[in-house]
Formats: sequence, structure tokens, C-alpha cells
Amino acid sequence: MTTDQRPDLRTACDEVLERAVSSGGVPGVVAMVTDRERDLYGGVAGRRSLDSEQPMTADSVFAIFSTTKAITGTACLQLVEEGRLDLDAPAADHAPELAEVQVLEGFDDDGSPRLRPPASPPTTRQLLTHTAGFAYDFFNADYLRLATEHGQPSVVTASRASLRTPLLFDPGTRWHYGSNIDWAGQVVEGITGQRLGDVFADRIFAPLGMDDTAFSLAGPLSERRVTMHQRDDAGTLAATDFALPEPEVHMGGHGLWSTVPDYMKFIRMWLNDGEGPGGRVLRPETAEMAAVNHLEGDMTITGLPGVIPSLSNDAEFFPGMPKTWALTFMINDEPAPTGRPAGALAWAGLANLYYWIDRANGIGGFWATQIFPFADPASVGGYLAFETAAYSALT
Repeated sequence: MTTDQRPDLRTACDEVLERAVSSGGVPGVVAMVTDRERDLYGGVAGRRSLDSEQPMTADSVFAIFSTTKAITGTACLQLVEEGRLDLDAPAADHAPELAEVQVLEGFDDDGSPRLRPPASPPTTRQLLTHTAGFAYDFFNADYLRLATEHGQPSVVTASRASLRTPLLFDPGTRWHYGSNIDWAGQVVEGITGQRLGDVFADRIFAPLGMDDTAFSLAGPLSERRVTMHQRDDAGTLAATDFALPEPEVHMGGHGLWSTVPDYMKFIRMWLNDGEGPGGRVLRPETAEMAAVNHLEGDMTITGLPGVIPSLSNDAEFFPGMPKTWALTFMINDEPAPTGRPAGALAWAGLANLYYWIDRANGIGGFWATQIFPFADPASVGGYLAFETAAYSALT
């Protein structure tokens, strides 16, 4: 893969990847580091599947889950620039089904959900900051109860029915991670009259040269797909037949397939204040506005309890460190032990994909595996070691 002339960076990062695979922690991994101009490091290790001898390759295709979210946020910001989206107006102006959303207050003695109208309608800003009130069943016990007792489909089904969940609280009163940005994708579709994937292709992927990113796993992409792996209670990994379905709804919160080199182009755009090799994606002032905290008052983000153990462990980045939310990234409000400075951007995907964007120093990186449950100690530990190695070599 592409590198610059930094043998110390390559040596340090290669060691992290090889250790992650040789220890049995991950079946295979692709990881890259970039500056504002080019990829500084690209590494691969291991195999695409434990059931195959096929090696991991740089162009391997991953289900990138919630690393989709920042791309949806970028599409929303483009519409703000064009005067077509007011972040603080009701999101139902463009996604009418949101006008019907109710707040879940609890369950009656017979198990029926107890619902009431929200004190105010959710706005697109609240959707983008995860303060609108939506959750995920793998991070919330009430949503899990809706799934197990009332047949609420998982968002992983990418069905329209999976979006029709109640809020947990009145919009704007708390932070709770969930399907908020799936709804933001519906706002984009309502404004543009296009499917979300077509919006991405025309307005983001084309100017960035992201040719290997799509909502549909078809053609050559399917031939390069990395197999999903599941860790059991004893810690043993096994290959599975899991694959995201062909989507009824293009889910703005989790639905894309992509490669690490493609996603690095998106990271580099954010390092360059919205500029891509094929044209500007965002104005510099928009990127600057989006890359700061947008939570109200002293609100901060919280840890994520893994209530479906097969899908997620309990998860929190840098426990004890205050963290806030940008449009649409996590911000570490203090310097991280990896070397990442305060104010940097980051997030992750459910199958143990992780990235960071350090706009101050012009450095970003991505670590990709396909392992359930989320916050897998071997994969997240490898990612943090990878980020630490990158900062140590570069700074």
C-alpha cells in the first residue's frame, strides 16, 4: 500500500497490525494514516476470513456501519450551505413521518408501551447531535424490549419499519446514541428527491474519487467483501454468514460498504476544510462550524451499555474523559493518551471499525476489522495502539 518515506512510521504500525493478527486477536485488518496531502501509511495483515486462506488486501470491502454517519452529516451540511435546510426547524418539514413520533414513558402492567406526544418536534440539528431521542436496541434496554416483546425490527434490517421507533425523551434534553442520523438521511432524501446513495455519489463520492463506497454490495465489491466474525463467550472467533441486506431504506446511520483507502479520501477532505481532489465538498467556514461542539449547555456524551452482548460490549472511548459531539463526530475535550489533541474528531462502526480526524495537526487514520461484538478488546486495543504508534512516529 501507499506510504511516504517514513520507515519509523511503517515499522511501528506494521508491528501493531502483525501483533493483532498473530496473537489471534483479529482475523485480519486494514489500517491507514494520512496527512492533508496523501496517505502516509497503509498496512494489511491477516485474512479476510478464518474459513479461507485468502489474504486481506488494501481494497477489501467492509460493512462500515456507523462510520456512515459522518457522510450523512456532510450531505446535510451541503444543504445548509445551499439554504435548503434549516438545522433548527422541525425535521418533519422534510421527513413527514417524524411528525407522528411519540415519547416512550414506560410500559403498562400488560407490557404495552406507554406513549405521549413530545414537548417539541425533533430538529435536524438534534438528529445530527443524537439529542432527538432515538436509541438502538443493542444500546438500550427499552428498545430491546420493543424488539423482543413487540416485534420492532432492528435497524440492521434497513427496513422502513425499523425506523418507526418512539423517542426516549423530549428532543433536546439529553444525549443518547441511536438511529437519529438514519432519520437525518430521510431529511436529505426529502429535500433532494433522490435516494441517499445517489446524493452521496453525486455530491460527495464523485469529487472525492470514492469509487468503492455504496449502499449496495454488487459486482466487484461483493468479490472483495471481508467476512464478518463473531466472538463467543469463551473469546473464540468464528466466521459467520452475516451480511447487511439489500436495503429498503438507505440508512444514513450505518448502511454503507466501503474500503479503507476510499474512507481516507473522506478523512482527508475534513483535514482540508472541505476541499477534495475533484472539487470542493464543503466551504471552509462550514467545516469549521461543524467541527466544534454542538451540544447545548453542559451536556456531554455518555458510555454505551451493551444490552445485546452478541452485538456490543459496554463501550466508551477514553473513560472518564469529557467528550462532546460535533456535526457529526465525537470530540475528545482533553488530550487523549494516544497523542490525539483536545478538539479532535472521531467515531466508530459496530463491527470494530475506528477512525480519528486531527484537524489541528493535519493527521487522520482508520482501522478496519469485521468482528462482533463492538468494542472488542483485541480490535479496539489494536486500534488505540495503532493511533499511538502513528503519533509517536509523526510527532
